[in-house]
Amino acid sequence: QVHFVESGGGLAQPGGSLRLSCASSINYFSVYGMAWHRQAPNKERELVARVASSGGTMYADSVKGRFTISRDNAKKMVYLQMNSLNPEDTAVYYCNTPSGQFSWGQGTQVTVSS
Repeated sequence: QVHFVESGGGLAQPGGSLRLSCASSINYFSVYGMAWHRQAPNKERELVARVASSGGTMYADSVKGRFTISRDNAKKMVYLQMNSLNPEDTAVYYCNTPSGQFSWGQGTQVTVSS
């Protein structure tokens, strides 16, 4: 069963911006904390941003001040606005709960390069 469909990735120049979207099909979406995770080549998957059911947010130090996570419970959507991108942000981005409670989607590739 596909729980999440991520989109919005692509090629960006250093200093550029992208906005990722995640469409969810999980039941009772609004009660779950949600998160964006990323996995760079040859690296472990890491959590970069999370948004609680209440709307509170937390960010990894590496993206703090540059990325903004948000959610729309009525549409079962999660978003990640990414600004001031740098090559270290290159990765496949996934959404899920912070603990990865559900099966992973295919993700969306973000490549930051000049």
